[in-house]
Amino acid sequence: MRTTPTILGLLLCTLFLALPQPADAQLRRLRDAAKRAAERETSAIVDRLVSDAIRCAVDDPRCTSQAEADGKEVIYVDADGEIITDDDGVPITDREEAAKRSPALEAPGEGLWANYDFVPGDRIVFYDDFQHDRVGDFPRRFELIMGNWDVVESGERRYLRGTSGGSVKIPLPATLPDRFTMEFDASLEHGNGYIRITTAPAYHGPDRTFEGSAVSLMLNDAGLLPVAKTGPEARTRHDHRFSEEGTAPFRVMADGDYMKVYVGEKRVANVPNAVFPRSDALYIHTSSASEGRPTLIGPIRIAAGGLDLYSRLEAEGRVSTQGILFAVDSDQIRPESTPTLEEIGTMLADHPDLRLAVEGHTDADGDEAHNLDLSERRAQAVKEFLMERYGIDGSRLEAHGYGESQPVADNTTPEGKQQNRRVDLVRLP
Repeated sequence: MRTTPTILGLLLCTLFLALPQPADAQLRRLRDAAKRAAERETSAIVDRLVSDAIRCAVDDPRCTSQAEADGKEVIYVDADGEIITDDDGVPITDREEAAKRSPALEAPGEGLWANYDFVPGDRIVFYDDFQHDRVGDFPRRFELIMGNWDVVESGERRYLRGTSGGSVKIPLPATLPDRFTMEFDASLEHGNGYIRITTAPAYHGPDRTFEGSAVSLMLNDAGLLPVAKTGPEARTRHDHRFSEEGTAPFRVMADGDYMKVYVGEKRVANVPNAVFPRSDALYIHTSSASEGRPTLIGPIRIAAGGLDLYSRLEAEGRVSTQGILFAVDSDQIRPESTPTLEEIGTMLADHPDLRLAVEGHTDADGDEAHNLDLSERRAQAVKEFLMERYGIDGSRLEAHGYGESQPVADNTTPEGKQQNRRVDLVRLP
C-alpha cells in the first residue's frame, strides 16, 4: 500500500491555504513533514502486519486458504523465512505479487549445486540459534576468552556479533567424533577480518596450545591454515560478496584427517591430510571487527556422521537423514539436499529389490495439524523427486507424514528440535 501521495497532498493543500506564497524553505519543511508522516504511517502498517498477520510460504496455498477462512490477513515469506516486502518495506499481502518478488530455488542437482557433495551429520552434537538468549547479552552456552561479543537480531534470525578481535569457546557434551560436520552462516566486513576455528586456544590470550589445521574464513578466501607450523595450507578464493549479499553459509565436513570446507555451494578446501586434533570444545577466533564493521556468526550446528545409508538400512532397517532440507514452512526441496538425495537415488538404482517408506517429521513448534500436513507434503515431495530424477518406480516407494507425533529427542532443547526435524527412510518388505 502506498500512502505517501495522499498524505503529501493533504498536507500541502492545508498549508497552502494558510500560507498564500510560501518560500522555498517553507516548501522544504512541508515536504519533510509529509515524508515523516508517511514514514510513520508505513511503520504502523508494517508493525500491524508483522504482529497480527499469518505468515505463509508462497508455495503453500493451504496456509493461505486456512488463514482467509479464519478471517486472518496473510503475509508471505521466502525460502529462508524472510518476509517479502514491496519497495517501501511493507509486507506483501497478495500471493501472486509475493511470488514475483520471491526468487525461485534451484532444484537439487542443478546449476552450481550439481557437484556439491556436503552431507550433514545425522546426530546433533551441538546446536544454538541464540533464541534462548537475550538480545544484547553474551550467549549463555558459550564462554568468553577475549573480545566484545553479543547477540543481535536481524530479520527472523539471531547472530553472535563480534565488534573486536577475540575468541569464544563452545563447550561440547563429548569429544568431537572422527566424523563430524559443522555449519553456520557468517559475515565479514573488514578487509583484514577472519573467522578461524580450532579445538584449543590458538590466536588470543596467553594459553595458545593448538597445533594443527585451523578452519579459516576471510573476506576473499577460505580453507585450512597451519597453526604452529603444523598441517597443510589449502585456501581458495570464494565468490561471496558480504557487503552486497549478507551472510554466507559456511560448512566443514571431516572424516578422520580428511577435511572439506565450503562457502555457499563452492568447495574451497579438499584436504586428505589435515591435522585437527579432537577435543570436547571448539574455539572461534576473529580479527579486525568493530562496531561499524562487525563479524556475524550463527546459527551453529555441529553433528556426528555415520555409516553410509545402505549399510545402516541393512543393519537397522531405518535411518534418519538430516541432509534433506526444505524452504521454510514449505515442501520445496532446497538445493543443498543434492548429495543426500543423490545417495538415496543411487542406492535405489543399485539395489532394485529395495523398497522404502519416506517419512516426514517435524519438531513441536507451531500448530499440530499444520505440522502433520507439512510433513506429509514433504515426504511426498521427496518420493516424487526420486521418481522423476532417478526413474525409481513408484511401487517401490511410500510417503508418510507424522508431524510432531514421533520425536526422537527432547523438543525443549535446540539440539532436540534439530534432531526431530528430519526425513526417515524405512526399509519395506
